Amino acid sequence: MRRIALLDAPSNLGLRPPTPTSTPGCAKAPGALRDHGLLGRLVARDAGCLTPPRYDPGDWRPGDGVCHADAIAAYSVALAGRIGAIIDADEFPVVLGGDCSILLGSALAMHRLGEAVGGRIGLVFVDGHSDFRHPGNASYVGAAAGEDLALATGRGQADLAAIEGRRPYFRDIDVVVLGIRAQDEYRLDLQAAGILTRPVPALRAEGAARSAQWARDQLADCAGYWVHVDVDVLDPAVMPAVDAPDPGGIAFTELELLIAGLVDTPHCLGIELTVFDPDYDPDGTYAAEIVSSLVAGLAPIRAAASASTRSPLAFTQRRRPAPDADRFRPPLTAVPDEPETPAEPAVEPAPALTPEVAVTPPPAVTAAKAEPPAKAEPPAKAEPPAKAVTPEPAVAEAEVPAEVAAAEVEPQPPADSATTERKKPTIGRQRRSAFDVISGDAEPGRKRRSAADILAAPLGGDTAGPGRLRRATDGEAIATDVRPGGLRRQSPGDDGDGVARPGGLRRRVEPDAGDAEPLDPRPGGLRRNASPDNGDDDARPGGLRRSGAAPDEPPVVDEA
Repeated sequence: MRRIALLDAPSNLGLRPPTPTSTPGCAKAPGALRDHGLLGRLVARDAGCLTPPRYDPGDWRPGDGVCHADAIAAYSVALAGRIGAIIDADEFPVVLGGDCSILLGSALAMHRLGEAVGGRIGLVFVDGHSDFRHPGNASYVGAAAGEDLALATGRGQADLAAIEGRRPYFRDIDVVVLGIRAQDEYRLDLQAAGILTRPVPALRAEGAARSAQWARDQLADCAGYWVHVDVDVLDPAVMPAVDAPDPGGIAFTELELLIAGLVDTPHCLGIELTVFDPDYDPDGTYAAEIVSSLVAGLAPIRAAASASTRSPLAFTQRRRPAPDADRFRPPLTAVPDEPETPAEPAVEPAPALTPEVAVTPPPAVTAAKAEPPAKAEPPAKAEPPAKAVTPEPAVAEAEVPAEVAAAEVEPQPPADSATTERKKPTIGRQRRSAFDVISGDAEPGRKRRSAADILAAPLGGDTAGPGRLRRATDGEAIATDVRPGGLRRQSPGDDGDGVARPGGLRRRVEPDAGDAEPLDPRPGGLRRNASPDNGDDDARPGGLRRSGAAPDEPPVVDEA
């Protein structure tokens, strides 16, 4: 991918003077942006500065045509040559204006490039104004910075619109305008010319990234395109340091997304930034914002350039094996693939395999018998001689030397019992249940009793306590157990009335001194009056009264 080349084009020839005795300050913009580290943050090559002619309107009057026309034309030719050289070097030009009249130099370079490659070059025009004033829709012209798009599309005086006989520099169908205000003065002229536009309301509705992709899609038939960015596309609330602020612009974040979406393709040939005026930015705040936005927007170019600068040779060498590969091979005791491995002369054979053994043991026995002597020597030194011994077959197992057999069956020394006991984990330890904790049982292995075990167990004994009941035994007298409400359990031999209640309970009734007749308890201590009544006023419906009242009056007969 291409590396960024930063070129200064500090021309202010396309603007009217702010006052009769001053000059436009946008010529200071490249220096102000560089002061905030733009070159280093872009990791760009410094392509220098193309110094413009002196700003001198002289005796220009409205109706005289475009002011500084000859100087602008000459500067455009020189600027086109510098941009073309950067592109020919396979670099990505970033041109710092200056006013919008530098578009004529970029347009001339793109027309030259299109002619060289045999294709059309398009233009993405990101500006807060259409800059489409020309003699066909205005009474007079004068400032090229307000007419640059009209001149670039072949409208206007020939000394600017047809430099080198190239007219137009961009065809109308190859131009996309982004960011103009919805009330732009020449928006209808753009539509009539067939130039595609997306004003700020539509740009925000679709989103900056989608708008950038939409612009790229419109220029799909072109061999490439150039990007023009006028910072007055930003709203004056965030960027007032321009010559003609107009409300209703976009934000810095949207500008970053637009730039990033437009340059993230090889078809983008370069970008220019115009109209920032440091005279309205005395403390450099807005210059720093522009630098940050430009660095963020050009991040795709920087990322691609850093990826392409990685040396492919270094990557290839990293995967290529070294000439002397054996130096990096890990140390091995034996290498099977190498047939010629010289034996180390300093290594002595193991003692167990000395020539005093008369008969060579069989293969299976030799491998087993050679291990104990090999352990007595260093492992790396003893293994090669042991493998080099070639046993002979057909040897009886009974002929193995006694000392070798004794070494084979010699038991291993027992391990330290104290160490073993200390390291042996405790097995079988049981956790105490909640039942054990509550009952105070210190025995950890006690079996936990279930509810069924508790109910099935005999309930006897004199132990009393919460939740411990006992069952009455035969022949045991049950003491009167008065409960709330005057109820008790009926016991055998009780001489009370025989009226039973559910559960064998009845209400305890105290004997009535004035009533010798049998009691017929009712709920609430009521009974039917069966004796003559003396007019007791405590009568109840149904001829009932409370127990204990004297019957002084005749009984009340219930006719029903």
